[in-house]
Amino acid sequence: MKMYRVLPRFLILSLAIVAAACGNDPVEVPRGPFEQGVLIMNEGAFGANDGEVFHYDPQSGDMRTDIFEEVNGRPFAGLIQDMLLFEDRIYLVANTGKVEVVDAQSFQSVGSVNNGDLDISRSLVRVGQKLFISDFGPYDDNFASPDSYVAVVRDPQGGTVAQKIPVSSAPEGMIFANGHLFVACTAGGVVEVIDPEAETLMESIPIEGGSPYFFLEYAGNTYLYARDSESVYFHRINTQDFQVIESIAIPLANSLWNGSHALGSGGEVFILTSSGGGTSVAKVSLEEGTVLDESFYTGTNFYGLGYHSGAGQLYVGENAAWQGNGTVIKLDGNGGVVETLAAGRGPSGFLFR
Repeated sequence: MKMYRVLPRFLILSLAIVAAACGNDPVEVPRGPFEQGVLIMNEGAFGANDGEVFHYDPQSGDMRTDIFEEVNGRPFAGLIQDMLLFEDRIYLVANTGKVEVVDAQSFQSVGSVNNGDLDISRSLVRVGQKLFISDFGPYDDNFASPDSYVAVVRDPQGGTVAQKIPVSSAPEGMIFANGHLFVACTAGGVVEVIDPEAETLMESIPIEGGSPYFFLEYAGNTYLYARDSESVYFHRINTQDFQVIESIAIPLANSLWNGSHALGSGGEVFILTSSGGGTSVAKVSLEEGTVLDESFYTGTNFYGLGYHSGAGQLYVGENAAWQGNGTVIKLDGNGGVVETLAAGRGPSGFLFR
């Protein structure tokens, strides 16, 4: 025969109160392993296609290497050109014609763009449920890019390229502003404007002053970053009527061809330059249109920049002349070395979370 113990009435009431109180307590959702910290994009070496992503925890100093392969059980197998966060997804764009889509917290693969649908992919913007991918297209016999395009994938998880919008030669960075997609075409010397809903080219904005590379936003304005051998340029774009309303030319020679830069605080922009076999980090003022420090930090083989606004630190990727794995140098606001971190092949980009 089963025996039941009858609890006193006051104990039953106490348990009910405790249960009710616990039910109102906020439930702490476990964080994903990569939800915080710094993601370091290592491009990988040409031919080896060994691009990978490292995760660095500035609080503990821990570094986790090759997290794509660790989580997904396979190497990334490409040359990573860009790493972008949109909502709960991170997009890894390889210039070897592939895009991988991973969960932003776990780095678990959730999709990709179909193999063979892209050629020389460069960057990506997500607009609603669509992905827009800038692509050089196939090289011709002279290694020019006459058949460049922006690929459209109608699913944020990836899949088939549904449309290729022809654009001027060598599209690089893009930005979505005021309902339109703006594409910097380096060799074409223009900014193309695309209607993302109709998936059609609307207008071309000619750029006078440097080859256009990327966009940045500062103080409510959209700027196009461009460069030539003597200067860097910040062209302020009116994203409503598609006009260049201001061009700021800053005399900074020998900025690196890939346009690597990082927006700091107060309108400061850090830019990589090369001279005499070495490389430097220069600091310029977007607001004043002047060079603040041509040699903020000097060394060799600098390859990428990122600014950690929360810590006020600049991260500099160094590629070891492609003779092995590179390093990341953390700098304080005065250009002093805070720490040097071991990285992968060609560290060139950073995502701070």
